Amino acid sequence: MSSLSTHVLDTVSGLPAVGVGLRLYLEQDLLFEGVTDNDGRCPLLKEILLNTGRYRLEFEVGKYFRELHGVMEDPAFLDTVPIVFGLSAVGHAHIPLLVSPYSYSTYRGS
Repeated sequence: MSSLSTHVLDTVSGLPAVGVGLRLYLEQDLLFEGVTDNDGRCPLLKEILLNTGRYRLEFEVGKYFRELHGVMEDPAFLDTVPIVFGLSAVGHAHIPLLVSPYSYSTYRGS
């Protein structure tokens, strides 16, 4: 079994993204729903034990940028950022998200 963590960074402000809603799915089944804390992390996510499979982590960044920066068109260019990934090995996977209203980047961290 594996564990998962994430860290969301707002590249507009250069700070952790606080209060970003996120959801974790296994295929179509919702496994977890939470929000990032003051450090842009969601500690409760790490407590879920995950089997081998294809997962989707969705981040509600449109709402975050509308509330924080107030300068988003409607509809937002990026509203929900989905990251689809596979887990095939036992261990820990870390998925950081660097995000702005018009772009994002991610990678497998440690």
